[in-house]
Amino acid sequence: MSPTPTGRVFGNDLVLTRTFRAPIADVWASLTDPGRTARWFGPWEGDAGPGRTIKVQLVQEEGEPWTDMTIDACEPPRRLAVSAVDEHGSWLLDLVLVEDAGVTELRFTQHLTETERVGDTGPGWEYYLDLLVASRDGQPAPKFDDYYPAMKEYYEAQR
Repeated sequence: MSPTPTGRVFGNDLVLTRTFRAPIADVWASLTDPGRTARWFGPWEGDAGPGRTIKVQLVQEEGEPWTDMTIDACEPPRRLAVSAVDEHGSWLLDLVLVEDAGVTELRFTQHLTETERVGDTGPGWEYYLDLLVASRDGQPAPKFDDYYPAMKEYYEAQR
């Protein structure tokens, strides 16, 4: 059974949220500490800071390639914005955390240049964010085949 898609497209923004019963600092570490990002997205290396470029290994992608990502904004523990350009296009990502009574919400936004490929992109981010949840909860990693192409139609209908 495929997971239920949760993301929404607002104009050219693809927005997904996840909620964690954890303090904001702990969730922030899952998004920024290279040892913890390695558990769900991939490790990174370099001298991190606003305006700087780091190298991130995309361990879930074929060949586990390394890619350059620029840190556009870093406002611990609330906001991280990064960007990258690769053969698939431009990636403008904005991650915002808000904590209330020990529960932290992650609002993940990809600022799209156009929505033509959202049917491919949306399921991918659902998968990655569920990997984040599984890594934090000590659960088995989800399988990408449960997300794509099952969620493609849901996202294409929002264009």
